[in-house]
Amino acid sequence: MILITGATGTIGTESARLLAEHGTPFRVLARDPSRVAPREPGEVVRGDFDDAASLRSAMTGIDAVLLIVPFGRAMAAHDRAVVDAARAAGVGRIVKLSALGTGETDDPADARSRHTAGEQAVRDSGAAWTLLRPSGFASNTLGWAAMIRDGQPVPDMTGGGALGIVDPRDVAAVAVAVLTSEGHVGAVYTLTGPEPLSTPAQAAILATGLGRPVTTVDVEPAAAAEGMRAAGVDAVTVAMVERGWSLVREGGGAAVTGDVELVLGRAPRTFATWVDDHREAFADG
Repeated sequence: MILITGATGTIGTESARLLAEHGTPFRVLARDPSRVAPREPGEVVRGDFDDAASLRSAMTGIDAVLLIVPFGRAMAAHDRAVVDAARAAGVGRIVKLSALGTGETDDPADARSRHTAGEQAVRDSGAAWTLLRPSGFASNTLGWAAMIRDGQPVPDMTGGGALGIVDPRDVAAVAVAVLTSEGHVGAVYTLTGPEPLSTPAQAAILATGLGRPVTTVDVEPAAAAEGMRAAGVDAVTVAMVERGWSLVREGGGAAVTGDVELVLGRAPRTFATWVDDHREAFADG
């Protein structure tokens, strides 16, 4: 029995779909179970990262956990809360969804440190563990859909810097493979697509796939950060995101690895494939 803690997010939703497709028993954790469509043979249980009792209850009968927590200031505390509940329940395996570059610095204002404490909690849990460090998700471009429909340029905070953009379906497929097969204990997988892509390169691929112009406008990280602060985002998160944009501008996110293929036995999907499969999300009306 597998527990997915991020039931309503991109990776959690796709992982649940794949487990259901494979007929693997699983349980998903959600603060509001009514937001989660049940999938046979899955279960949906109420749970809150800030409610230790609910986490302990959710762990009953669980053999493995796919640990996904939302980005934010409480990430480390939420990771530790899930790991503590898993340890108390004797869960044997934990697979944590982390992020590209985790562990490369201990600077709390650096995006690469956002999962460090959670990764360490998993390593210290006593369970068999695996860490997944994906690059930027192809699905992040869905945030551009309204601008593209309106013919507006999409903001480019990372300049010519590139990321090894990965299809989130591949990330979920790796997570499910790691949870349901042997040979991954103690592994750290950096999950990327097949090529590094800048924001303008992604825009060009979107333009081709959608058959309409998609342009970009350069926005300095400091200016974008000021907009976040004006919108009420807390200072710690703003500093972390701003530093992340700057790192990509400086070439710090352009890594491409073969880890998706190593686990799945096939090449990762291209960004063009993701665009082809999600055209409707960018359609008018």
